Amino acid sequence: MARPPRNRSHFFLDGGGQAEPYTSPRTVISGLPPARARAQHAAKLSQSLATAIAGAQQTMAAREPGIAEGDRGFYLQFEIPAAERGAVDALENKPAGIELVAVPQIAAGEESITATVFVPERSLEFYNKKIDAYRTEQTKTGRPKNEALIARIEDVHLAAVRSLFTDASELYPQPNTAAWWEVWIRDGRLASFRIVAGRLNIPLKDHAIRFPERDVVLAHGTEATIARVVSNSDAIAELRLAKDTPSIFLEMGAPEQVEWAEDLVGRLVAPDMLAPAICLLDSGATREHPLIAPALPADNQHAYDDNWGVGDSQFWNGHGTSMSGVALYGDLQQTLAQQGAVELPYWLETVKILPPNGGNDPLLYGAITETSMTKAEANALLRKRVFCMAVTSEIGLARGRPSSWSAAVDQLTYGGGALRRLMVIAAGNLRGDIHAAEYPDRNDLEEAESPAQAWNALVVGAYTDKINIVDPAFGDWAAVAPAGDLSPASRTSGTWDRQWPVRPDVVFEGGNFAHDGVNPSSHIDDLQLLTTYYRPSIRLFDTFGDTSAAAALGANLCANIIAARPTLWPETVRGLAIHSAEWTPAMKGHFDGAGTQAMKMAMLRRYGWGVPDRSTTDDATLVVEDVLLPFKKEDSRIKTRSMNLHALPWPRDELLDLGAADVELRITLSYFIEPNPGERGWTRRQRYSSHSLRFAVKRSLEDLQQFRTRINKAAEAEEEGQIGAAAGGDNWFLGMIRDRGSVHSDIWRGSAAALAERDAIGVFPVSGWWKEKPGLQRWDRAARYALVVSIRAPGADIDIYTAIENKLEVEIPAG
Repeated sequence: MARPPRNRSHFFLDGGGQAEPYTSPRTVISGLPPARARAQHAAKLSQSLATAIAGAQQTMAAREPGIAEGDRGFYLQFEIPAAERGAVDALENKPAGIELVAVPQIAAGEESITATVFVPERSLEFYNKKIDAYRTEQTKTGRPKNEALIARIEDVHLAAVRSLFTDASELYPQPNTAAWWEVWIRDGRLASFRIVAGRLNIPLKDHAIRFPERDVVLAHGTEATIARVVSNSDAIAELRLAKDTPSIFLEMGAPEQVEWAEDLVGRLVAPDMLAPAICLLDSGATREHPLIAPALPADNQHAYDDNWGVGDSQFWNGHGTSMSGVALYGDLQQTLAQQGAVELPYWLETVKILPPNGGNDPLLYGAITETSMTKAEANALLRKRVFCMAVTSEIGLARGRPSSWSAAVDQLTYGGGALRRLMVIAAGNLRGDIHAAEYPDRNDLEEAESPAQAWNALVVGAYTDKINIVDPAFGDWAAVAPAGDLSPASRTSGTWDRQWPVRPDVVFEGGNFAHDGVNPSSHIDDLQLLTTYYRPSIRLFDTFGDTSAAAALGANLCANIIAARPTLWPETVRGLAIHSAEWTPAMKGHFDGAGTQAMKMAMLRRYGWGVPDRSTTDDATLVVEDVLLPFKKEDSRIKTRSMNLHALPWPRDELLDLGAADVELRITLSYFIEPNPGERGWTRRQRYSSHSLRFAVKRSLEDLQQFRTRINKAAEAEEEGQIGAAAGGDNWFLGMIRDRGSVHSDIWRGSAAALAERDAIGVFPVSGWWKEKPGLQRWDRAARYALVVSIRAPGADIDIYTAIENKLEVEIPAG
């Protein structure tokens, strides 16, 4: 079968055909002889061109030092009669470096078209010379020189951003309204475009589509922001509105949807028999869907109650099948549109934990979860898996205090020994109507739902980059959340008491809401993810969003990590997911405005550590998996042991050579705790966690003995209730507020020379119920942990990874 065309209405280059042979002058002014008409036309164009060039010279002179990149130049926009469209090709002149870049579509009946060219500074006078020759010189046949081009030009202007926009005019973003732009880059200038965008803090999507003469990337900003890129670079050829939305696929008829699905199925590479799995605890799944069947064998489907069956349910609107599509493919729209083979590196398992009609008894949530997880494990005992659950409850919420359900999750993930389980849980969604005026205050006030209080799970909230609305039915609607900010339905831990973990840990794309300024906001297709529909006999695709979609994306990331590195511990996979996360520019804006630690904590409890990014290959990342004995018995008393010390193989000479250059050190410590959920006031003796761990980094002016002494004092201070005693000050971004729950991540920024001396990390224990309750005989248990450490030297011309690798006797996996 021939592969279906991809985004047929979006990916094409406008432009004319070959210039038509000239037959007669285009410009005839009524009542004037041809020579005078030509002279007046030339004078008009000369005047317009002079104005345009004067503006261009001002624009080039105003290029911003430290931002500008590429050759100096400018854009000119020409107006040509629609009937003479073929003349636009003659505007280009490769020897002069002049390139035709944008010829927008015109509506039926329009009399003129516009064509925009890029002109390098060295060719400033090119068109002036053409006009002068037209006015004063003749060809051998007696015709005015350059007549075929100049006579067809009606006017010329200095181009603006709108001149480069080749979509329908009604799709042009409103002034001061940020949007995602589809930026078409001139050949060979993608790197310089990324440099300028980076200097202007313009968010870009990582993926670029390559065509023979163009690269296409997505950039977020206002018209004014894009104008700065145009003024400071020679990179942009044309602009369009990024409009690949789910509605493209939802508007297709059933036969066309089948064609797209069959094409993707034909390119799928099934998982290896030993591949890991994502196990969805949800409403079941429709295995008959052609995009689900390749990864979901019949014996991978289970139900908590065998009488329920394993298929999906209309009562739950096919929620489990929607989760399946996102867990397998991410945003399905992107997978459908890509070319080449699509590898499935893991299997899908489903356990139906929701009855076909109605809900479960809240008192049974923990038992249902445990029974369902063990059913999946019994079917494939040796298989590595990520459990994913987007089912949450508002029962049992108490400002972060563990519920019986969340404690059961902690017990199941801890496993009592070597059997540890990785579980991804949704933070939960707001219920009822969502009003744009309440965003994001309501999100900060409505706490993450049970079982998100669990310490050991990876809890996922939702953010969104989806802001472009292209459906004309919603032309006057606006997105609720700005790009890169919290998705409107996502819950947070903003109201939780300070001793409880940060939730969410990370956020993934969950779509957006739109509103008309009057009524409650709504999901619309343009702002959602595309996924699989649970009744494939009717249609194959559906939209999906909120923290359910985000949790499925989180499971997708974790399963990919396990597939690439199957020996990693669950604690390590969770740590890598959090370690790779970064705050978007929108989130950073809120953090930058957070002047106090309390305000930073409020932002952390809204966004977690940000959006995970599996493409951080430029960082040098070390992963350590180790064990310590946190407590010991001495004189019939249980005491805290000393730390584990990890020497860091920094490339000292290379860092010293960088001197005062800025570097970034990030550390993430991840471990699981054994819960003790009995409600007895959560005093020092009645702790929930079995133990806690902390990390600290040797300072530049410390020797190892001084470092040990400082850590011992910090551990003693923690015993007395001073949380974060080892983390304060010293250029750490979060510092004392990082030590909540059982995962701790922070960023240190300083000079490369200072980092060269910070060559050791200590991991040390603080108290828990293992120590405080010696009668339970847990004090001698070992504690596993994963330590993830990375260095980033933005802009430094040094291969830090190779330098570190050369210092290692044994290879340490990089995340």
